[in-house]
Amino acid sequence: MCAMRVLLASGSPRRRELLLAAGVQVEVRAPELDEAAGAGEAPAAMVMRLAIEKADTVRTREAVVVAADTAVVLDGEPLGKPADHEHAVGMLSRLSGRRHEVLTGFCVRRGRERLATVVSTEVWFRALTQAEIVGYVSTGEPLDKAGGYGIQGIGGALIDRLHGSYTNVVGLPLSEVLAAIREVQR
Repeated sequence: MCAMRVLLASGSPRRRELLLAAGVQVEVRAPELDEAAGAGEAPAAMVMRLAIEKADTVRTREAVVVAADTAVVLDGEPLGKPADHEHAVGMLSRLSGRRHEVLTGFCVRRGRERLATVVSTEVWFRALTQAEIVGYVSTGEPLDKAGGYGIQGIGGALIDRLHGSYTNVVGLPLSEVLAAIREVQR
């Protein structure tokens, strides 16, 4: 992979790790932004809007900026990050044995050029026992993750299958983001 350098408008360690693993030099510029959904805002519109807003917080003329926002969506409702252990248990109980969607809106910007889109991945949880859910939540892993699970960690054992981008579920659809970075560097 050719050497790329980006300013990452995200505090997510998972997004940073994905880009580093792909050979991208990353400088983190995490924005402080209200990430609440607007009244009646659809999940796909929300993640797209937030990705663009995050990218626009980084002031630069020449560097490439990458920003993203991810939502776990069940029955049309974004689940967000759990507030505490009890909330995480509730989320995982709802996801158990069901299909949900992971949406990531991303924005790649260089100067005035901006490429932004939403990537969707379908994820199926296997049927979980209450003991499995409580045991997983007790690891602490779910507490800082949308939907209350991390596919790249212990939470990967909760997944039956997925259709789409694995890295999207981690938090950044890497193939699509790298293509957008190459495009804005032309």
